[in-house]
Amino acid sequence: MNENSRKTILINDSLYSSKNPLIIAELGTSHSADTAKAREMVSAAAENGADCIKTQMVFADEILHPNTGVVPLPSGNIRLYDQFKALEAPPEFYAEIKEYTESKGLLFLCTPFGLKSASILKGIQPKVIKIASPELNFTGLLEEVSGWNLPVLLSTGVSKLGDIEKAVEIFKGTGDLRICLLHCVTSYPAPETDYNLRLLPNLSAVFGVPAGVSDHSSDPCLVPALSVSMGACVIEKHFCLSKTDSGLDDPIALPPDAFSKMAKAVRVAAEEGPDKTIARYSGERGASLIEQILGNGVKELALSEKANYRCTNRSVHALRDIQKGEILKSGDYAVLRTEKVLRPGLEPYLEKELEGRAAQNFIPSGEGIRFEDV
Repeated sequence: MNENSRKTILINDSLYSSKNPLIIAELGTSHSADTAKAREMVSAAAENGADCIKTQMVFADEILHPNTGVVPLPSGNIRLYDQFKALEAPPEFYAEIKEYTESKGLLFLCTPFGLKSASILKGIQPKVIKIASPELNFTGLLEEVSGWNLPVLLSTGVSKLGDIEKAVEIFKGTGDLRICLLHCVTSYPAPETDYNLRLLPNLSAVFGVPAGVSDHSSDPCLVPALSVSMGACVIEKHFCLSKTDSGLDDPIALPPDAFSKMAKAVRVAAEEGPDKTIARYSGERGASLIEQILGNGVKELALSEKANYRCTNRSVHALRDIQKGEILKSGDYAVLRTEKVLRPGLEPYLEKELEGRAAQNFIPSGEGIRFEDV
């Protein structure tokens, strides 16, 4: 195994590596902004092998435009924006969950999605930060977080090598590169065979940082254990109390018994080493399947996520109808996720170039602002 795959990350005085992987229970928004349910989830994750509890600080306006589209739920179609709006919680909620998580001896982790959530998160003094895959190209957010002098987990789903390079360069500018790249496939659920886990030591070699995996696949053990065999120092998996709960990610999350099985598989893989792990899973699940999961180690968009590129990611979108000839001003546009309905706009780093420019076309509210529009 490549030496770069043995890189470590120091978080709150604890050193994590493929010999001691950090296991993250991703609660996401499955707590439904209910403190009692969040506490129940934290306790259950703690009892079933988690080292770290992760949640997401959601404010709909800094993630989506109201015209983004709908999400099908058992009660019928609802605007995705409205679903995110319903998941908003006051800052006190996150501070309380952080306190409760740490009282259980676990690490608290939270994902900000914009500058508002980042400011609130900074105020409750986390010990580590996670940037989600869709925000990997959100220049303004990365620049803000890079100045916090904290370890950062950068998720790299639905990205190309150049996208990762641009993000890492922002953190290099701080002079203290304390990041871990989390390989991810942005598909729900993601096929195990799309994971290409031989990429992990290659990412470490190219960028000189440790790597881990944020896993959206259905099998509780295959991708997490094999990731450790490829040098992963962090394993993240969605956690729920029941797959029948109403959370957006609950259908692809692991309930407590399955999460416990996953955590044990990760610890066994860390103990026995890569050769024994790969040989054991090849014998149990078939060498052909294991080889497909390990892949060729080349960074490219996975088949199941190709259609999401530039849709899940951030770009500049109009916040109102902008008439041809109007002069753009701050507040007319924002860096948002495009999703499936709207057209993508300019890359986020170009947002600061728009103020004072004249619209060359009519730009409908919600649509991406393109080069030809200004």
